[in-house]
Amino acid sequence: MAEGNAPAQGKPPLKGGALALLTAGVALATFMEVLDISIVNVSVRTIAGNLGVSSNEGTMAISAYSMASAVMQPLTGWIARRFGEVRTFSVSVMLFVIFSALCGLSQSMTMLIVFRLCQGAVSGPMVPLSQTLLLNNYPVAKRPIALALWAMTVVVAPVFGPILGGWITDNYHWSWIFFINIPVGAFALIITYVLLRDRESKTAKMPIDAVGLGLLAIGVGCLQFMLDNGNDKDWFTSNTIVVLAIVAVVCLTFLIAWELMHKNPVVELRLLGRRNFFIGVLCLSLGMFAFFGGTVVMPMWVQEVLGYTATWAGFVVAPIGLLAIVLSPLVGAFQSKFDLRLLNTIGFAIFAGASFYMSTLSTLAPYGELALPRLCMGAGVALFFVPVNQIILSGLPDDQVASASGLSNFFRTLAGSIATAVSTTLYSHRTTYHHAVLAENVSQGSRATSEYVERFQSFGVQGPTLNAALNRIVDLQAATLAVNDVFWIFGLMFGLAMVAVWFAKPPFASGGTPAH
Repeated sequence: MAEGNAPAQGKPPLKGGALALLTAGVALATFMEVLDISIVNVSVRTIAGNLGVSSNEGTMAISAYSMASAVMQPLTGWIARRFGEVRTFSVSVMLFVIFSALCGLSQSMTMLIVFRLCQGAVSGPMVPLSQTLLLNNYPVAKRPIALALWAMTVVVAPVFGPILGGWITDNYHWSWIFFINIPVGAFALIITYVLLRDRESKTAKMPIDAVGLGLLAIGVGCLQFMLDNGNDKDWFTSNTIVVLAIVAVVCLTFLIAWELMHKNPVVELRLLGRRNFFIGVLCLSLGMFAFFGGTVVMPMWVQEVLGYTATWAGFVVAPIGLLAIVLSPLVGAFQSKFDLRLLNTIGFAIFAGASFYMSTLSTLAPYGELALPRLCMGAGVALFFVPVNQIILSGLPDDQVASASGLSNFFRTLAGSIATAVSTTLYSHRTTYHHAVLAENVSQGSRATSEYVERFQSFGVQGPTLNAALNRIVDLQAATLAVNDVFWIFGLMFGLAMVAVWFAKPPFASGGTPAH
């Protein structure tokens, strides 16, 4: 944004209290939107029971939001150019608050799914434009700090979502996971509108790419629905999943061809032809895949194997937020003094080391042994997510920042969705595999089996109860070996990202940020 949009509007960057208020408002809006992706997950069973439907039907409340948000994120650039960045952001926040209230007031699962779909649709532009508005209104020298603060909220929110959702559901009513958005969103809306109402970006009447919009909605919608429900339906043994996969592949293939040829594409795919944008998005996707996959699998394992409650499972993953909150602003302030590729490499190395450490966990691991690698990963978050967003936006002109932010956030969201589907499926399949291998070694003649049998018999455990106890031990060990496998794979993915980031090319100046 060579000097950003502010000078083009004849307005100097915000300073002092106004800048602090804008940062707080935009950060809270971002936190609220990203939080709503994960906050419902732990409450699905309670919501489904309260509304009289099965848990599988309840998961539609998650799928609807993810699907609509994923479709709308790549459209951010087109919408912002047509209606203005400030206006689009403000309307998105206002509608998000309204639909959050309607979600909380829902009396049936159908109502909740419809309002979650609407909530997801209006949330799409919020995160990309929050990034754009911060950059546009920060002084040039402080824009890396703006990126750092934005990145921190995007990464930390999914970690705290399950904890907050579980606590609210356990202590109050599930509807409050939606009602809490009302004061937060109202504050963000008032602050943003008051400070930025006379700082609107230039608008232009853009023709609607109806074909591209249709292909995007159908293709991404089918892909997201397939990812959200594939594991429950045993993937490609289900005709529904097969049909969704075919439709998604066909629509997205035609979408790529159509958008590359269209004069005014609804999704600016040509950005992927820019070297730093492509490499940055690739590293962002690899990093978010492995990071988010681990955040999904770890709570599953500690609840299934170690007997943790949902709340304590949240406390296992939560320590990652501590160092991320502290270090992200520092990295933003000083990253211009270093090669961003080096910072990214260190971040990925921390992630890889923590993942390989978690690939050695056993059924006897205490809480401290589980929380320590997650705490260390907080430093990795700051060194990965902050610089990679600078690389993604490096060298882009003003009018492409909103499109670039929307597209990169789409890939971030998609990577998280694919990670959820792949990691849970991989964990399930590897558990089955290890169970079969271990069961082969459970025989009357083996020494280990005899020792366990004697130990159980000394407590009066006999017959079918004894067999069930032995099978339970095999289950726990199989699940532990499976989670070890998953984290080993994630460690390798972080290693791959360490190599990929070096294909980016300096300088990494973006949004008026001085090159280093």
